[in-house]
Amino acid sequence: MNVLGLLLPMWALLNTSLFFLLDARGESTPSTISVSPLPKKHKPKPMFLFSSKMQAQSPGMPLVPVVEEVHHQDLNKKILIALVVASTLLGGIVLFFSCFWIYRLKKSRKCRAKSKGDDVAKRHLPSPIGDKFNLLRMAGKKGSVAVMEYQLLQAATNNFREDNVLGQGGHGCVYKARFSEKLLAAVKRFEGEAQDIGREFENELNWLTKIQHQNIISLLGYCLHGETRFLVYEMMQNGSLESQLHGPTHGSALTWHLRMKIAVDVARGLEYLHEHCNPPVVHRDLKSSNILLDSSFNAKLSDFGLAVTSGIQSKNIELSGTLGYVAPEYLLDGKLTDKSDVYAFGVVLLELLIGRKPVEQMSPDQCQSIVSWAMPQFTDRSKLPNIVDPVIKDTMDLKHLYQVAAVAVLCVQQEPSYRPLITDVLHSLIPLIPLELGGSLRVTEPVPLALPLH
Repeated sequence: MNVLGLLLPMWALLNTSLFFLLDARGESTPSTISVSPLPKKHKPKPMFLFSSKMQAQSPGMPLVPVVEEVHHQDLNKKILIALVVASTLLGGIVLFFSCFWIYRLKKSRKCRAKSKGDDVAKRHLPSPIGDKFNLLRMAGKKGSVAVMEYQLLQAATNNFREDNVLGQGGHGCVYKARFSEKLLAAVKRFEGEAQDIGREFENELNWLTKIQHQNIISLLGYCLHGETRFLVYEMMQNGSLESQLHGPTHGSALTWHLRMKIAVDVARGLEYLHEHCNPPVVHRDLKSSNILLDSSFNAKLSDFGLAVTSGIQSKNIELSGTLGYVAPEYLLDGKLTDKSDVYAFGVVLLELLIGRKPVEQMSPDQCQSIVSWAMPQFTDRSKLPNIVDPVIKDTMDLKHLYQVAAVAVLCVQQEPSYRPLITDVLHSLIPLIPLELGGSLRVTEPVPLALPLH
């Protein structure tokens, strides 16, 4: 900045001085010079010293010789050329320093902006783990998922200690991970060298990278460490629907309205997979343990390791699923459609109504499914209020109970064509949910909400 301030006045001063110098030379250099008559004692100079061109003089006046102009014109040209060269060089120097100054100014601004951004990030994420995880999440936007380092997961789970275990998955444990004071996540561990483990890991990673919906679990990142693989999800504080219904509390935290809200949330998630994904997606492993609940009991579908595209040929699909939720046509003939998910949803709806597990051990050699037990009971309306979960008994409008029971019966029909579309199921249940919980039912009394379990 100082160099530029000195060069610009110098350049302007030099150009001005040179201009006045040229102008002064033009005025003081005559084209003709008058000379007085020579004294007689001196001999006249030879004529070749004068120009052959003589100016015309008035009659009676002596001829005045004209001084040769060639010498002055050559001198003026040389001076002009020298001035142009000097001015060009000075201009180039000024331009160079100007560009250099602009470059330094931009670089200085970038450095200040970067320093300011680092300070803001440090204020929001005080811990090194949280700062690093935030950067990974930023890098994982726009349809991609963050690749996380094993050391980061190890530190967040306190070296995968047993007291951080949230549950047991099909191929490993799920751990609670604390990345900062305000950021918790769930880390699912895939252990083993079996081919199906790697295939399910890749399948779930691919689907959850593409699918984004309020009722489908969000994937934050993944990690590969030798033969062990990890998926990192958003934290769901109230665990799974299975643990709520069949765990130590036996569904005591789930009121009638909350159970219906969970059913609607699951139906919305399935509707997104069946109706809004292109091509449609069949979850293939819908069950209460794969329905997760956040701190407000909002339900989200998880575990997409077995999900497939709807319409895929049955010969290319291995028989997979959980006993009690698998649709009969898929179990017997390998036929898989979106109606297979509807059947599994019907089983979940029966769990919410009755509070029983999908399959119960009646004797060492005999098991009974909730479908085969409930179907005869549901045909008699007088018996229905007596078989509902004791936690919610006598807490609902009987008309609503009959309607939900009718929907459940339709969903678990043996013939797939008799089952409704999940969209029809959703529209049947929404009017039974209060406005406060995302439905359209207007109630005069406050809706009882369960407190989150810790």
